[in-house]
Amino acid sequence: MHHPSALDLEKTFRSHAPGYWADLGVSPEDWNSATWQLKNRITSLKQLEEHLALTPDERNGVLLSGTKLAMAITPHFFNLIDRENPDCPIRRQIIPRVEETLTSPYEMADPCGEDAHMPVPGLVHRYPDRVLFLVTDRCASYCRYCTRSRVVSGVGEQELDTDFEAAFRYLEQHEEVRDVLLSGGDPLLFSDGKLEKILERLRRIPHLEFLRIGSRVPIFLPQRITPQLCAMLKKFHPLFMSVHVNHPRELTFEVKEALGRLADAGIPLGNQSVLLRGVNDDLAVMKTLVHKLLMCRVRPYYLYQLDLIQGSSHLEVPVQEGIRLIEGLRGHTTGYAIPQYVIDAPGGGGKVPVNPDYVLQRTPERTLIRNFEGRTFEYPEPSSVEASVLDY
Repeated sequence: MHHPSALDLEKTFRSHAPGYWADLGVSPEDWNSATWQLKNRITSLKQLEEHLALTPDERNGVLLSGTKLAMAITPHFFNLIDRENPDCPIRRQIIPRVEETLTSPYEMADPCGEDAHMPVPGLVHRYPDRVLFLVTDRCASYCRYCTRSRVVSGVGEQELDTDFEAAFRYLEQHEEVRDVLLSGGDPLLFSDGKLEKILERLRRIPHLEFLRIGSRVPIFLPQRITPQLCAMLKKFHPLFMSVHVNHPRELTFEVKEALGRLADAGIPLGNQSVLLRGVNDDLAVMKTLVHKLLMCRVRPYYLYQLDLIQGSSHLEVPVQEGIRLIEGLRGHTTGYAIPQYVIDAPGGGGKVPVNPDYVLQRTPERTLIRNFEGRTFEYPEPSSVEASVLDY
């Protein structure tokens, strides 16, 4: 008789509701309401301790880290936490730990150099033809490794003070910009009406071809992905969405349904994962994650090396481990399932792809390559092929 392993259970799409809320008599209508979920987020030590026995590192983390990044966890996402396991991969992502108060010499407040590339408040123009538009500083829940923890959640050292009109004027004047990514914070926390106004305004700028939304709401708060929201977004194609899933347990039944509604509205979905110690730095876990994403019609897009954000060293994974994970996927599973591993070059250098070394040698005559099994192959360069034909 086969007893399912912990990972076997992660492969299935399950509902974890009502979970920790089972004894509180929450109605299905409330549970399935995004407003109820946001109002009932876990935001204090007292609420946490009603449900979990915290470790000393967690308890001190909650007490000490509040000046860096607020804690907020939706009931939907909180239900994914394993009460018995202090190393639970969901817990590591969203419950503060005392290590957040430690700063290594190489860590930075703004590891991607966004502030230096901000021509108007809230608009980052880092690459030639595209911009990042930070439309809000709030999220449904807060990831403890947040790259923008300096401005997100309202408790850090900086405030995000987006000047929407100045941003729209800048975009109108800069015809080289063809792609706008709405991020923050999380744009899907806006009401349908407010988000629609922003998208309409962007769509009135003729040289903007392509709109994107970066959001973790479909995972933290799938109740927000209503048919009405999807019908509104559908009006602004081509519109793409990047979601953020790090562990297969996050892909619940409700999340799969929410992502399906977005896909049915014609929105191509990509996933951005962050490589995190004790969360997804394991090949079997990563393979389960990327396979589940494809089942949700989401294409694994990027796997990020953790940015050098202050207080995140307890979640860091060596780059060599990331390369090993990609090597364990490439050739061993569907090409669509393999994300591009990237390092966002510290200080604002932009995303740099990092790949296993499949090219062993290059000469003017040939390129020597190896495949996923370690076998070597020779590819003759066109000039050497031409030369051999002429010799003949």
